[in-house]
Amino acid sequence: MASLQDLIAQRDALERQIELTKKEQRTGAIDKIRALMREYDLSVSDLSARGGSKSGTAKKGGKVAAKYRNTATGETWSGRGLQPKWLKAALAAGRKPEDFAV
Repeated sequence: MASLQDLIAQRDALERQIELTKKEQRTGAIDKIRALMREYDLSVSDLSARGGSKSGTAKKGGKVAAKYRNTATGETWSGRGLQPKWLKAALAAGRKPEDFAV
């Protein structure tokens, strides 16, 4: 059985080897990335763009401004998704969506 000092020395040697391997592989990865960027004419700003958009303006799941407001309660609806009960009831009573437009 190895002594505690031997195990600590082995751990230290492994940690140095891990760091050296990380640096070598990191350098290789950076070289590959640079080659791909040259090949596809990409810039750093292209890498930070979301959803494949070059401008980086692609949004997903953001809030939408309200299109309709219930004047009695102040509740709003964006016009997306299911109609709220208050609007369904008002439409069933003969009112028009334009009556609730914001």
